[in-house]
Amino acid sequence: MQATAQSWTVWQLSHSVRDLGLVAMLESLPLLLFGALAGTIADRVDRRRLLLGTQTAAMLLAFVFAFLVQSQLIQLWHVFLLAFGLGCVSALDLPAQNAFIGDLSGLDQVRQAVALDNMVLQASRMVGPTVAGWVMGALGIAPAFWINGASFLAVIGTLLAVRARRGVQPQGQQQDDFPEVIRYVGTQARIQDLLLLSGLLTFFLFTIGQLLPPIATDRLQGGPETLGLLLGATGAGATVSLFVVVPVVLQARRVGLTLAGAVIWAGLWVVVLSASNWLGLSMAAGFLCSLAVPVVMTSANGIIQMLAPPHMRARLLVLWIMVTFGLQPIAALLVGFSGQILGAPLAILINGLALVFGTVLLLAIHPDLGRWRLAPQGDPVSAAWPTAQQAEGTSPQYR
Repeated sequence: MQATAQSWTVWQLSHSVRDLGLVAMLESLPLLLFGALAGTIADRVDRRRLLLGTQTAAMLLAFVFAFLVQSQLIQLWHVFLLAFGLGCVSALDLPAQNAFIGDLSGLDQVRQAVALDNMVLQASRMVGPTVAGWVMGALGIAPAFWINGASFLAVIGTLLAVRARRGVQPQGQQQDDFPEVIRYVGTQARIQDLLLLSGLLTFFLFTIGQLLPPIATDRLQGGPETLGLLLGATGAGATVSLFVVVPVVLQARRVGLTLAGAVIWAGLWVVVLSASNWLGLSMAAGFLCSLAVPVVMTSANGIIQMLAPPHMRARLLVLWIMVTFGLQPIAALLVGFSGQILGAPLAILINGLALVFGTVLLLAIHPDLGRWRLAPQGDPVSAAWPTAQQAEGTSPQYR
């Protein structure tokens, strides 16, 4: 709800695609700047207490946003400052949150736990924008921010109630510095491919959302309700994917080829979205392209956790977050300026083509990507991706 209301607020204040890009950049820039430090912190402190702090800070920022809009004091620089503040909170929250899932479930069920977590997330992406569009159209923008702030009370209450069992670090095992994580990834061919596919999808797909306000008003001749429907359709696609597509992918053995195909699928429907002048087709394109998002992101998140040494898990996750969400400042600026210069439809078309041809190029450069085979379901190790040594045939679990 807040993401939808924030985008609509910026659009109403400036009617500038460039400003939409700047807000998206400021909100994701802290991940790029502070992600490595955040991963180290998440590995060293009580993650439940850390999450209590970050969720409380996010709640307060939402209430400040609501007050400024309610009192009609809101200015564009307020939005810039609040977006950067929320980005700082998210930079600390995301690695702790993702690692905390493994703390709760245990690594033997982490892929299923990540999928369940994503079901809740994508259901909120389906319901939230639609409700936000209705609230903004019927009651105004401020109530969307008030409702978002109040929702954090449920999150904080849940964190106070749950207990997690965190893995015990072997005696004498020292925390590695972040450069050591980079060196470790350099020996893991499958993690490298997961990072590339995830980064390609997020760089060229996620930033399209900031171009939807001008699409809703200029191309589709609508208002906040239209924007809510477009964003809700993308959330619905991701939700359906989690219940229908992801369970199938979790059982697939040639997952590398499946993930590459999912990115190409998303790119093709983004191309359709760029050419659509009809709300129904635009919603269908958003729905269908979003089917690919949980397939790639859930698989990458879960498998990276399974491959990670226990003392390095949060930092490997933060590296994945930095490659995906952390690069959003650059992507947001590029799509913001391209949308301002070329127009939103052409900017969306360029991103769709980049998804398709970028994945084809990756398959050509890394032909092993299409031949990855997942071992039959069993213990967490046998269900994981092969390491560089296992990929060469030294392990009977992979071929």
